[in-house]
Amino acid sequence: MSGIFTKSMARNIFYGGTVFFFLLFLALTFDTTKALPKLDNSANLTPKVIAGKKIWETRNCIGCHTLLGEGAYFAPELGNVYKRRGPEFIKAWIQAQPTGAPGRRQMPQFHLTDEELDNLVEFLKYSSEINSANWPPNIEG
Repeated sequence: MSGIFTKSMARNIFYGGTVFFFLLFLALTFDTTKALPKLDNSANLTPKVIAGKKIWETRNCIGCHTLLGEGAYFAPELGNVYKRRGPEFIKAWIQAQPTGAPGRRQMPQFHLTDEELDNLVEFLKYSSEINSANWPPNIEG
């Protein structure tokens, strides 16, 4: 009779497996919840960062750029642009748009005020400080 399951054996395997995987799910959820405060950057949320995020969202920056791997792949990843280029470069680049030859991809000119530029840069700085375990890989050049 080896290899033949009775209904009660199959039911016991099903219930045992269900309980096992449910407990595993709870353990992994608890571990993730415990680890997240060490990885996120919520302690550095400021009103300027929140205002910068609003600019990011209302100008649909994610429609062209990725941020920490999320978004479109039309334009460069900006997860660590603050570390790579610095605040002054970011401001100058945004103010100088659009550049490039006609018919080529260009970043629109959003006509941001100095305060809006500062807020957007603060948001990009905040994003660059999130512990993403070096994902996505984003190396200049």
